[in-house]
Amino acid sequence: MRGAAARRKGLLLSMGAALALAACSEGTSPSATGTSGSAESAPTGPVRIGLLLPLSGRNAGLGRQMANAAILAVPATQKTAQIDLKDSDGAGGAAAAARAAIGAGDQILLGPLTAGQTAEVSGLAVAAGIPELAYTSDPSRAREGVWVMGLTPDQQVSRLVAAAHAEGRKTFAAFLPDTAFGHALGAGLVAACAANGVVAPNVVYHASDAASIQDGLKTLSAIEARQAQGQSPAQTATSPAAGEPNAVNPVPDATPDTSGPSASAASAPVPPPPFDALLLGDTGLQLATVINALRDDKIDPATVRIMGPALWGAFASKLGALHGAWFAAPDPASRASYVQAYRRRYGLAPTPMADVAYDTAAVAGALAAQPERFSPASLMREDGFAGVDGVFILKPGGHVARALAIFTIQPDGGASIAQPAPRTLTDTPS
Repeated sequence: MRGAAARRKGLLLSMGAALALAACSEGTSPSATGTSGSAESAPTGPVRIGLLLPLSGRNAGLGRQMANAAILAVPATQKTAQIDLKDSDGAGGAAAAARAAIGAGDQILLGPLTAGQTAEVSGLAVAAGIPELAYTSDPSRAREGVWVMGLTPDQQVSRLVAAAHAEGRKTFAAFLPDTAFGHALGAGLVAACAANGVVAPNVVYHASDAASIQDGLKTLSAIEARQAQGQSPAQTATSPAAGEPNAVNPVPDATPDTSGPSASAASAPVPPPPFDALLLGDTGLQLATVINALRDDKIDPATVRIMGPALWGAFASKLGALHGAWFAAPDPASRASYVQAYRRRYGLAPTPMADVAYDTAAVAGALAAQPERFSPASLMREDGFAGVDGVFILKPGGHVARALAIFTIQPDGGASIAQPAPRTLTDTPS
């Protein structure tokens, strides 16, 4: 047992070295026709790695950056593996590219980019017995032998719930847009609460209009019942209507005061909502409406842990009203060496979307030199792989666990790391 554990640890370290150091190698520029040799040479030559990316059409620029990242990880000088680049947006689409890669003898497929293209390719890969590491972030595309490698909603929520539960949060709720993304966040919250032994959350979905947001959050937060509870029993039971005679004011004003509740009622403290952690999923103008509704419904970030998607990181400077809120995302510091190597090689910094292409290619390139290559046991290593965006583990059913950092929104906007990404995932819920 000790020897097996040592071997697993050694392989993890070697994978980490491959992922971290492959960026120092020099690669060649990708081409639409690929860089591999003939199918007949595959058994005795380098292991062929099929890379399906958009090299034409509106996503061609992104596809080129991702291809550059993959070739940085598996340069042409590597003797055990070779990238076979195919245009997923060419004639026949992703399915045609996948058929060409499979026919050429590629032993693993990396990509394609989108959920729709993944649906076209996954059946072909499974039928051919070839594993696929797809670049979509749509968790519904996961299946046995087809791993969803993008940053998914459930990965983010899993990290957030584990961290919130660790700080003592016990009652979770979600207020989410009625979209595919919102429902993925909601499903992730239900699963994460179950994994952490937390009571099932109350999840409410809303339409995009302001009325739906205001009414939905009012219901979720039970603001009316809380306001009634906040008033003193004596006040609610004995206070006569304004303008009516009473023992204190037997001669009332001729004109009753209809401006609102009394000063004592208005200042009465409102109890907290029926949850101490709230997951949100909106962005843009809808998020602004949600923030206003949070204020109206007395949901105080000082007592309720507000959580949101990694998308908030792109405009965190504008989210000062949510100060103290969390989102989970990769730690940008972990990709610094890779970014430097990419910039040296190609003259510009890579888009974060290129990170997943680098990581998957580095995994494929490292496993190509192993006896079992791309077997399920090799791919689904217990300790996972050390990628440029942190540790990740391929799980059964096509799911992926990721080590993410927790970021917190600052009072004046912007975000800082509240909790670093864990270095291992073996002890965290999946």
